[in-house]
Amino acid sequence: MKDVNWNQTDRWIVGESWVGAQFDRHLTELCVNIGERWASSEGERLAVEYIRGQYEAFGLDQARLDEFPLDTWEYSSAEGRAVDTGMQIDARPFHFCPPFDIEAPIVDAGYGFPHDLKTELDALKGAIAVMNLGHEQFTPPMPLADRLNTLASKGAAAAVVVESKSGRRMEYHNGTDWRDVQPQALPLPVVTTSREHGAELRRLAGQKGNLHLAVESRFLQDTGINTVAELTGEKWPEHVLILGAHHDTVRGTPGGNDNASGICAVLETARVLSALKDELGQPPGCTIRFTTWSAEEQGFQGSNAFVEKYCSSGGNSESPGLPRLAINLDELASGTIKGLVLAFPHLRPYIQSILDELGDGYRCHVMSQLDASSDHFPFLRRAIDAAHCWRWRFHGRHPDSDFHHEAGDTIDKVRTKELKEYVAFLTRLLLRLSWETPDQWPDNPVTEQEVLARLEKERGQEVRVM
Repeated sequence: MKDVNWNQTDRWIVGESWVGAQFDRHLTELCVNIGERWASSEGERLAVEYIRGQYEAFGLDQARLDEFPLDTWEYSSAEGRAVDTGMQIDARPFHFCPPFDIEAPIVDAGYGFPHDLKTELDALKGAIAVMNLGHEQFTPPMPLADRLNTLASKGAAAAVVVESKSGRRMEYHNGTDWRDVQPQALPLPVVTTSREHGAELRRLAGQKGNLHLAVESRFLQDTGINTVAELTGEKWPEHVLILGAHHDTVRGTPGGNDNASGICAVLETARVLSALKDELGQPPGCTIRFTTWSAEEQGFQGSNAFVEKYCSSGGNSESPGLPRLAINLDELASGTIKGLVLAFPHLRPYIQSILDELGDGYRCHVMSQLDASSDHFPFLRRAIDAAHCWRWRFHGRHPDSDFHHEAGDTIDKVRTKELKEYVAFLTRLLLRLSWETPDQWPDNPVTEQEVLARLEKERGQEVRVM
């Protein structure tokens, strides 16, 4: 590692992360002035232009927008009506729900677990199944995608998934396994209903009632946009560390926690590292690439496109090889920073030794399963070392982070004090990692074939994230 006055550097980094922080400006622009940022929308276009402008203002190298072909979806209406009573039922389509219009008997499918369906097997054929979103207590968890596939295999015409939250709040949900390469296709039409209306549907199911459900939607080809910029390394510019976050949202939300919090941390970490180079003459040793990804909410299509372009094992003109490490930032307002979580164990002692140098009690952990919940997964699927921050995982979430994939995910849910801690942590960590010589960096023994075999072995398991 380069002979750096780390005490002086750390003091400057922590001070600048707090005193010079621009979170309020970023959050206001992204969540108030722009708002919803569904990939391929005008909101996304405005967001990526803002992010690129910040890269340029911070003095990063080669600030640019990368466009890629996007398989996307939109809907114009969703309606549910209890035929026997005329009651309008809350209905919000799952992402990539196909258009449909059906009237059929209501069947209570419980949690969609095997024991729930034994007594309803014949009744499910051609029916609309009502199923709880959450898991049944004391029963081994079963992925939502698997439960929906089971309903489809039993002949259900559609499914109504009952939201766990109260107060008629509903999120946008996904009903496929994102460990698959092409996860968008639902096994049957699916909508969410509120907890309160789910109770009414179950009452009507007991009376052999019927439900009318209709969704108007369409699938289309469009364009997604990633943002990319670099802080070029002084010693090993061909070696790369990556810090990224997704900038898109689901429909109808300003995405404060998910994921303006992550975007802001990328921007502020870039700003502090660039200012450190300008004011203290302290550049990174290897190149640090900053990126925000499109279409995380649509099956990681943006980070998949990024990995294909920049993370070739054979190398290309834009990237000579695999990155040392990619760190993904998602929902940072969910909890305080506690450390880093890896997917593969070979880096754990090494990363922990760097965290120990920071002296703040941060810990490095390894997930027991390959986590397909965010944009670190496309890297993992290609056996590339990637990590996410340990915050609410393994230790409860902030109550405010319960507002997720819905209109209530506003900037008041974001704790800027905690984001300053994230930025100070990430800046100090990335700078130290950048000055680790290539021969000190542990080789990655994991192969793509091993990852694919592990994914197949883990199929049907619910990933443990808490």
